[in-house]
Amino acid sequence: MNMTDPIADLLTRIRNANIVRHEIVEVPSSTIKKGIANIMLQEGYIKNIEEYQDGNVSMLRLSMKYGQNKERV
Repeated sequence: MNMTDPIADLLTRIRNANIVRHEIVEVPSSTIKKGIANIMLQEGYIKNIEEYQDGNVSMLRLSMKYGQNKERV
């Protein structure tokens, strides 16, 4: 899939997952996306980051962070 704005795509996927309270968000990986995800991790917006291979594509798996009663962070 060819995206014109991969950063907007990353942020939109995170926002949409947060709205419906998904636990995991998976996005194609890039250096800039890893950097953004690491900043979000350091600032406490996400719980964990994993990088894995899906065939030939490197992917990021972001674990969303919620409060005790699934309230949004």
